[in-house]
Amino acid sequence: MKVSFPPYLRQIRRDAQKTRREEKIRKAKEKHYWLTPPDLMEALNQEFNFDFDPCPFPRPEGFDGLTAEWGQSNYVNPPFKNSTPSAWARKAIAENKKGKRVVMVFPPWGHWVSMLLEAGATIRNLGNVKWLATEDRMPGTGMGRDIIAFILEPPRTTSVCSMSIAKTVSEKEKAIYRALVDELRAAAK
Repeated sequence: MKVSFPPYLRQIRRDAQKTRREEKIRKAKEKHYWLTPPDLMEALNQEFNFDFDPCPFPRPEGFDGLTAEWGQSNYVNPPFKNSTPSAWARKAIAENKKGKRVVMVFPPWGHWVSMLLEAGATIRNLGNVKWLATEDRMPGTGMGRDIIAFILEPPRTTSVCSMSIAKTVSEKEKAIYRALVDELRAAAK
């Protein structure tokens, strides 16, 4: 036999559920920093072999990842407080131009996304990540949207004769170098 509750009791139950959800969200917003879940971090580290985190927790006294020199393979989970995503995107692009790999994880919103894509970032959907609160290491509820890994690989080195060019070479530059190499080969015969 199915029990049917009167409408006012169903409404009280819905209100209580809504209050519990709102309380969870409020508590989550009170947290200051969110850490990458260990299983996600391990999987990314296995693939990219990170040697530097410009957004460490706890952050050392006086450390600023936006002004520090980054490592060769960098994991970036930028803080939401005291900085903007576009500042981190600009720094990631600048470090990538120095020949460094950068994997930046963030929700896909804002004009900085196009900055990273224009710089050659590939993207990987990480799903609705349940970040861990630094205060108690408990997983949050997620953001209700997917998190994207923006991956900036170091520019490839193109070998021309015995020279190495450690930058991204345009098609026009490649054509000039090929013509030069062909001329040198023809002169050597």
